[in-house]
This record gives sequence, structure tokens and C-alpha cells, in this order.
Amino acid sequence: MRVRCWLLLLAWLLVPAGRAQGTDTLHLVRLNVPIVLDGRVDEPAWEAVPPLPLVVFAPQYRMPPTERTEIRVAYDDRYLYVSGRLYDSDPKGIRARTLYRDNFAGDDHFCFALDTYNDYQSAVWFCVNPAGTRLDQTIANDGDFSTFNRDWNTYWDAATTRNEQGWFVEMRIPFSSLGFQEENGRVIMGLAAYRFIARKNERHIFPDIPPTVPGFIPVKPSRMARVILEGVHRRTPVYVTPYGLGGLQQQAALNTEATGYEVVRDTRREVGLDVRYSPSPSLTLDLTANTDFAQVEADDQQINLTRFPLFFPEKRQFFQERAELFAFGLGGGPFNRLFHSRRIGLVEGRPIRLLGGVRLVGRRGGTDVGLLNMQTAAERGLPSENFGVLRLRQQVFNPYSNAGLMLTSRVAEDGSYNVASGVDALVRVVGDEYLTLRLAHTFEDGQHARWLDASHLLLRWERRVEGGFSYAAELVRSGEAFNPAVGFLLRRNFTALDGRLQYLWFGGPRSPFRTFAVQGTLQGFRRNEDDQIESVLLAPALEAEFKSGHRLSLAYRANYESVPFAFAIAPEVTIPVGDYWFHEAELMFRARRGANIQPNVAVTAGQFYDGHRVSLLLQPALNLSRHLELSADYNLNRIRFPVRDQAVDMHLLRLRVRAAYDVHLSLSAFLQYNSVSDQFDMNLRLRYNFRDGTDLWIVYNETLHTDREAWHPVPPRSLGRALLVKYTHTFIW
Repeated sequence: MRVRCWLLLLAWLLVPAGRAQGTDTLHLVRLNVPIVLDGRVDEPAWEAVPPLPLVVFAPQYRMPPTERTEIRVAYDDRYLYVSGRLYDSDPKGIRARTLYRDNFAGDDHFCFALDTYNDYQSAVWFCVNPAGTRLDQTIANDGDFSTFNRDWNTYWDAATTRNEQGWFVEMRIPFSSLGFQEENGRVIMGLAAYRFIARKNERHIFPDIPPTVPGFIPVKPSRMARVILEGVHRRTPVYVTPYGLGGLQQQAALNTEATGYEVVRDTRREVGLDVRYSPSPSLTLDLTANTDFAQVEADDQQINLTRFPLFFPEKRQFFQERAELFAFGLGGGPFNRLFHSRRIGLVEGRPIRLLGGVRLVGRRGGTDVGLLNMQTAAERGLPSENFGVLRLRQQVFNPYSNAGLMLTSRVAEDGSYNVASGVDALVRVVGDEYLTLRLAHTFEDGQHARWLDASHLLLRWERRVEGGFSYAAELVRSGEAFNPAVGFLLRRNFTALDGRLQYLWFGGPRSPFRTFAVQGTLQGFRRNEDDQIESVLLAPALEAEFKSGHRLSLAYRANYESVPFAFAIAPEVTIPVGDYWFHEAELMFRARRGANIQPNVAVTAGQFYDGHRVSLLLQPALNLSRHLELSADYNLNRIRFPVRDQAVDMHLLRLRVRAAYDVHLSLSAFLQYNSVSDQFDMNLRLRYNFRDGTDLWIVYNETLHTDREAWHPVPPRSLGRALLVKYTHTFIW
């Protein structure tokens, strides 16, 4: 019976489905002559394409543009073409300071976005700077800035030129790289485009979206212009990408008696394969065998000042395709979720071999579909496990509302299992008022909990608007037996109330401020087992954005924490059991991205449990040339507990060096120092990109112990190192 259900589901997915078509759309021009992708924008065919009507969004909405911009969009049987004539009265002021893929460093840039599935919620985003450096990423939740995913990549091309008139760009995006729905060769998508002039913090956008609309306006799926493409049939090539990997590595680990360290050395020789195929224009199927992520950047080191686990974002490429579809937030904080892909193939940040898996993502009619299944090997005393995820989401009531379900499973070869299910709905009730409802439940082997104890409920009401009053109120209840083993949850067995209120003004033509906001947050958590308040946060704040692009904020936070068990924030520094009220203030300045030197800084000072804390966060960035960029994060926490005669100074330093000879050859160095763990990490990655899908990587990783005498038993200087060479080559049929 179960097999029959899966077969019926797959059959429904693969059969073409119709959908309603709107009438408020634009017909894009179909090209009958080829476009030479050279960045000159001088073909006669472009003259037959009308430019998009642009408006200035920032620094002052609908002000006269200071520079002329012409953006055109057209298509043929195989490609979508975009051109930009980006005139500039001061060509020497054009900023193009990076050749490093997916990193703009505050450059001038031109971007083009598509809501390819016409779902009014998600979009893919293609950008290029004057040096021809490309960036591609996705966004979800109708332009929610927090959903940006720069780790997503696909196949496309761009070329740029510069002269005394400005800079010019041409993009060519294969339809085979885009998932979309067609009906008899007719496709409807959402479309948006914008230009950013860095030295002026000036944005020209299409379509005209007022700044009162929340989210990242230039890529706002629900407000994009709807466009029609006729006679388009997505080609479905097969992408086959084998890889070969070799190298040397060693790892130091405590022996079984915990009296010393043993160093294990081995040679790595791996081969694997990724295959991508689209069984229909709206679905993409990925298969992977002996999956490897050796080239992925190392995780950012963090210092934990709480009694809760740290959250690390996903960086591995295989899990990026339509990652927003698998989002199922549980509330009670930004990180809680029913599915977190880092549960697959990573244990305490260290990789477990992935034998392989399959992923199917796409959209059928008004329904989003996501299917994922991965198998890990038995390693380090852990059994082999199978991870499964199914996600369905249906558009309901209007283009801004949806309802869906999610199922996750984690089954080990020893017979243990964990299954989670969830249903959710996002409803645009009226105007800017939205209601979110999510209900999830888990069960696992040996569990005999009541249904309510193994369930999680979220109710949220919010007003999504940028200007004037906006607000949000959220109620969350999570049972003691609720355990999403393929998800992430900071707390267990709690009830939470969360409220946010904001009033935002827009500055006039003569004001130095673009926006000025007064904000307030009230959040509380109650333990279900004893009905005691566990945490409270009261946080009023002022935030100003200048027309230059700089930001300044001032916040006050009143915290209450009921600590049920002592926990350590550093060796020999603990927070005892007890109830604490403590207060702190924070001042933050963030420089605009277009500045040559970005002196971002935040200072926090005040009480910390039964002591006090001063925190300094410095995030400077410096572009020495388009070939070399430096950025750093330095965080100092100076914490004192006079009553208990305990003190600690915590230093966390992250330094990134990005160097690029051209758009093909690049080197990144990610260096990190954590004084709490006394570790220095190096992650060096040399990449030669022959073309999209074909790369040579040389990766060196090492972790060094910086204060060996303070640890017993004494660890070796090097806790682990690896030198790996990886080559991937994509064949396209």
C-alpha cells in the first residue's frame, strides 16, 4: 500500500498540469536574430526591445535619477537575455573592486530577478558588477532579507564592457537552468531588475514598488511585474558531474583512557557522481553517490554565552536547490525549525560519509513539491542512517497565501527511528495583515507520550508594512516529548509569547535620514513542567538609516533568566543556579557597502547574570584592489563576576582574505582564533573555475592548539590537518 501511494504521488508529479493565467502581464519581445554575448549591447536586435520603465528607490523615492539607465529583456527558444546600458557621468567613479564569485564588496552592480514558478513567494537572482563578476542566489518568504542564499549556483553567462560613457552588461540565462511551469508553450513569471550606483547609494528599480512595502524591495516576488513568454519549451539536458578527490589527512583524538592523544594518519582517495535531470519543465531531479563537500568553506567559529546549543547555517551546495521550500520555522527564535539539513552527514561539525541520495524539487500547478532522501555510512561508532523529507505547499485563497505539510524521518540500521510531521498555513487575511499557523508532531521508538506532549504549536499574527505602524504577535507551545531529530530546537517543553511593535518614518528631500524607526520587543518563555517563567526579554530600540547608506542603532535590553542548572561559559567560569535580572545597552554603526573602508562596530555594556560585561564587535572590511579584499570579525567579551571572584576575557577573531587573478582563478583564506577553546583554524581554498560545473580545488585545513599547557592531558600542537585536491567535470547531454 505504501509503495502504491508513492507511485501515485510520482505519477501526479510527472503529468503536466494546467493553471490559471492572469491578464495583468507584459509580453516580452521574442528575438529572431542571435545576440552575441560580449557586453557591448550594440546589436540592432536590442533596439527593437523597449527599455523597462525605472524609478529611483533610494536614497529618495522617486527622485530624478542622477544617471541614465536602460534595461532590456528578451528571449528566444533557448535563452532569456538581459542587457543594461548603465551610463555614468563620472566613469572613474564606477566601483568594481572584486573578481571573486558571489561577492560584490559594495560594488556598482546590475541585478535581474525572476519568480520563475510564479508563486509570489520565491525568486532566483542574477547579478554582475562592472568587472564581470557574477553572483547568483535565491530568496524566499516574499523577499525576507534573512532568507538570502548565496550558496546557490546555476548555469548562466554574463559579459561586461566599460568606456567613457559608463558600463554595459549582457546576461544569457538558459531556460534549462530555470524551473517553471508552461502550458502549451506559454509561461508566466515574475520579473524585477535594478541598478545600484555605489558611491551615491542610488538604486534604480523595476517595477515601481513603494518603500512602505516590507522586505528587500528590488527582489520582492509578490510585487514583481508578471511577464509572458510564448513558445517556450524547457529543454531538459542531463548534467553528469563526476569528481575525483585525493589527499592526506591526520587527526588527533583522546585515547580510550583519556590520558593522552593518538594521531591517526590516512590517505584519502575518493570518486563520486552527481546527476541532474528535469523529468518535466517544472521539476528537477538530483541524484548523488558518495557525496563529498571538501571544497565547502569552514564553519564560522562562535562563542556561546548561553546554556543552549549553537546554530550553524548550511553551506553545502547539494542542499541549496530550493532550500526555501523545505523551510518550516517553529517560532520561539529565528533558528528553530522542523528540518535542518546539517543533521544529515554532520556530527558535532565533523562530516560523516554520505553514501548518496536523491532530491526532487519543483512546482505542479499551485503546489510546491520537495522530496529528499539521503543515506549515511556507519562511522565513528554511529550506525548507518537514512534521512527522508517530504514537503508539499499549495497556494490557497490568493497568490499571497499557502498551506502545506512536511514529513521527516530518521531511521538507523539498528532499528531506532524518529518521525516528524507538520502542517502549516500562511494566510493574507486582509490588506497587510497575515496569519501563520504551524502544528508539528513527533514520535520515535520506545516513546509512549501523550499526543499533546509530543506536539508543537505556533500561532502568529503580523502586519507586514514598512512605513508607519507594523507589529507581530506570536504564541508557541512545545511539549516535553517533541523531538525533531532532523530539525533544530533550542529549548524543550516550553510556552513562549513574543511581541514586536515598530513605527517608521521616511525622511523628506532635505532630511539626512532615509528612515528613522522606533522599535520594541517583548519576549517571554515559560517552562511547562513547573509553570515558572524561564526567560524574559524587553528591548526597545532606535534605528536610523542615512541617505548615504550608513546605519546607526541604539538598543536597551532588560533580561530575566531562571537558570535550572549551572552551565559553563568558559573553563572554570560558570553561571550558578538561580534567578537573574540584568540590563545592558548596545550602540551599533554599520557603514554603507559602497565605502572603500567599512568600519562596522558595535559596543555593548551592562550587567551579565550576577556580574557585568563589556562587549566590542569590530567588522572592518577593506578593498585594496579588485584582486584583493580583506575583512575581519573581532569580538571581545570582557566578563567579570566580583562576588564569585571569576573573570574571563573572550577573544574571537575571524579573518577572510579573498584574492582573485581573474574571474576563473581565486584564492580564499579563512583564519579563525577562539581564546575559549584555545584553537586557531585555517581554511585555505584555491579554485580554478574552467566553466560552470567544472572546477579544480586545492584545499588545506588545519587546527592548532594555542595554549597547550592549560589543558590536561596536553594536546598536540596540531589537532588535525588535511591537504585535498578535488576535480569536478560536468558533462551535458
